[in-house]
Amino acid sequence: MKNKFAVIYITVATKREAQRIARALLRERWAAGVNLVGPISSSYWWQGRIEQSQEWLLLAKTRTALLGPLISCVKALHSYKVPCIVALPITRGNPEFFRWIERETAAWRPNPAPARSRKRA
Repeated sequence: MKNKFAVIYITVATKREAQRIARALLRERWAAGVNLVGPISSSYWWQGRIEQSQEWLLLAKTRTALLGPLISCVKALHSYKVPCIVALPITRGNPEFFRWIERETAAWRPNPAPARSRKRA
């Protein structure tokens, strides 16, 4: 299982943005599941100053083989100029959980339409 799975840590500005990104990741099967946590309090450097804001956190469960398209999808929908998208490798865990991630992300089909222009079914 050497780094076959990852949790993707993503921060966004609003709950609505978090929901939109989570739906896109699930719809395209770039992730098997996404947790939304928030609001959270964030402190960070931006353009030479320390900033503080409320954000929302997404934790997406996926296969490392899908990181490229997952990151592209998030960047296309994200409101930040430099979004936080970090892959944290999973080294151990519940085998049934990993089979679930594998099964739910294996059904993905690339869609040539940009994520933000797709209509809900």
